[in-house]
Amino acid sequence: QERSMKWLVILGLVALSECIVKIPLTKIKTTQGAIREKQLLGKFLDEQSHSVSQNSDPDKKFSSHRLRNFQNIVYFGNITIGTPPQEFQVNFDTGSSDLWVPSVDCRSPSCSTHKRFNPQKSTTFQRLDQKIELIYGSGSMKGVLGRDTIQIGDLVITNQIFGLSQNQSSGVLEQVPYDGILGLAYPNLAVRGTTPVFDNLKNHKIISEPVFAFYLSSRPGNISTVMFGGVDHTYHKGKLQWVPVTQASFWQVAMSSMTINGKVVGCSHGCQAIVDTGTSLLVGPTHLVTDILKLINPKPILDDQQVLSCDVVNSLPTLLLTINGIVYPVPPDYYVQRLSQEICFLSFQGGTETNHFGTSENWILGDVFLRLYFSVYDRGNNRIGLAPAA
Repeated sequence: QERSMKWLVILGLVALSECIVKIPLTKIKTTQGAIREKQLLGKFLDEQSHSVSQNSDPDKKFSSHRLRNFQNIVYFGNITIGTPPQEFQVNFDTGSSDLWVPSVDCRSPSCSTHKRFNPQKSTTFQRLDQKIELIYGSGSMKGVLGRDTIQIGDLVITNQIFGLSQNQSSGVLEQVPYDGILGLAYPNLAVRGTTPVFDNLKNHKIISEPVFAFYLSSRPGNISTVMFGGVDHTYHKGKLQWVPVTQASFWQVAMSSMTINGKVVGCSHGCQAIVDTGTSLLVGPTHLVTDILKLINPKPILDDQQVLSCDVVNSLPTLLLTINGIVYPVPPDYYVQRLSQEICFLSFQGGTETNHFGTSENWILGDVFLRLYFSVYDRGNNRIGLAPAA
């Protein structure tokens, strides 16, 4: 009797894990040139220009919106579009909500270095008469919307609306190793009238639970993963700490303090933080980031406050972030990156003050934070789960 019970338990576990679809992510360090790009991650939707461009001429059916600038270490995985499937590498990005890939019509240099979708070769493709423009820190993507079958691992979505890039201004996109972006933020950030990929997975019950999760490894190789439809708890240590989403557009939460060696260095009256897999660094208001860099790196090298000698890394302080009453330490070996044997780089960047976010203080917790903490995005309960990565 006892033995058969044990088997039932094991079978039950097997059945549960079957519901989770895991996509391996490749981790690549992009060129040093891209790391040194100092432009702001042109990140947050400029609501003003968004509504103006959409409503200025209703006949144009035009949706304009902002995207990001890329730098540093990136994570991306495979999806397919069309019938028969055409394969693309995409950045699974919690900081935007659209899916787009380059189109075969795109003649820009940045398209020629990437896979391009050919609508003529897909029997399930439907053209839509809507132009889109996605604007980001160092360039833009113009294109059209189409509809087709998307496959992510074993998950199949029919009639998914996505963007086909027809013109990419040269810029950081040439230097990134992936072809397009798959946005996983809330639907109100998507091009108007379109439904994001995750919302289709959720609404059509293609996944058993409306959650996805990221494990971003600091080790090389393909052990990083995005999982859809459930959480594989072997990827984290300790129990998940849940944090309510404060505004359902980005994956945005309240942060109550940032300290280094007991000194408050940010978020002194509370602030908002966006948990963003598509941003590499820790990004905040320029004046605070400048002070943090001076505090951590009083003797910068190469005339750059972000650059320091790797010899001193072990003696640097730990940054402590407090979110929903839990302290999340970020030690120096996570916020410092090696550019070479001798030269190291501090993964902090300013610029959030230029985004239309109201007057409050805002931070972006990018991959520097997410390599340390496994993250779960729960759309059913509008909350984020965090626990130390395994």
